[in-house]
Amino acid sequence: MNQKLQNIQTSNGATFQNSIPVSFGNDTQAIEATKQGVALYDRSHWGLIQISDDDRLRFLHNQSTNNFNILQPGQGCETVFITPTARTIDLATAYVAENNVLLLVSPVRCQQLIEWFDRYIFPMDKVEVKDVRSEYAIFSLIGVEGKNSIAKLAGTTPPDVPDASHQLINMGNIEVRVAVGSGLATEGYTLIVPVNNAAEIWQMLIEVGAVPMGDRLWEQLRIQEGRPAPDYELTDDYNPLEAGLWNTISFEKGCYIGQEIIARLNTYKGVRKRLWGVRLNGKAELGNVVQVGDEKVGKLTSFTETNDGYFGLVYIRTKAGGVGLKVQVGDVEGEVVEVPFLTHQDEVTS
Repeated sequence: MNQKLQNIQTSNGATFQNSIPVSFGNDTQAIEATKQGVALYDRSHWGLIQISDDDRLRFLHNQSTNNFNILQPGQGCETVFITPTARTIDLATAYVAENNVLLLVSPVRCQQLIEWFDRYIFPMDKVEVKDVRSEYAIFSLIGVEGKNSIAKLAGTTPPDVPDASHQLINMGNIEVRVAVGSGLATEGYTLIVPVNNAAEIWQMLIEVGAVPMGDRLWEQLRIQEGRPAPDYELTDDYNPLEAGLWNTISFEKGCYIGQEIIARLNTYKGVRKRLWGVRLNGKAELGNVVQVGDEKVGKLTSFTETNDGYFGLVYIRTKAGGVGLKVQVGDVEGEVVEVPFLTHQDEVTS
């Protein structure tokens, strides 16, 4: 726990649960900021793993779904770690630096992934894995004004480069790694900040107009935008194709854990279910069966209540349909809708 940062967040109106700021009592203002300004979300409780030594890129290339061998320092990607049977472990963002790769992973998967990596490092591999959560704070700027917030503090406007691209930028006299991407479909940036400077950077961002946002609101946005999460959409029951993570998968790269099954599913159009959003007419319970008439076609995996009504994420059997499908979720009526974070098979070039 970073007491200095927590003190400043408390002065911003934060309430905490397990040392995580879950709310700043300003949800309406923060939601509006994600649409027309910029919201500031503390992701310091997420996992941050450093992979270093000579074989780091080859190792990650063999461990996950995206192509690490083509990445240069300053570039990055989203990638999925999967089991040998192609079941999802976690969706991670990788930042390739000069001497290491930083992996931003879900809070509940950090230790599991570290143990997973250790299992696959062989004596001849030049790979070192380190948990660096205690060394850095992680902040995400969510919204169109993120670039201007950084420009005000750094004196330079971040370039227009692909998501997960990153560079070291001085904010005042503090060196911060600034990466493109908010972690959601909404545009923004993610900042990796030395932990001793976290409180100062947070305060600087607030002073240039960023609106603090708590973890509960992040969870609402995650569901509305369709980012799948471990223990909800990313489980042993689903593979990354079903989870709508096609953009994180390279079908041209060589062998990696689970690759044969992913390739077979793609080649033979074997994706039997898909993750979608669902707009609901009332409250529903996680795990509720999704039905069309008397036929069971899926399952509700996430649910949230918003100012605009009720919303969830559902896995639906591919043959049952997609956008516009009228469904029954438990006792509640709903309609299947697209969510911006996800990509499906017919939306990518083969």
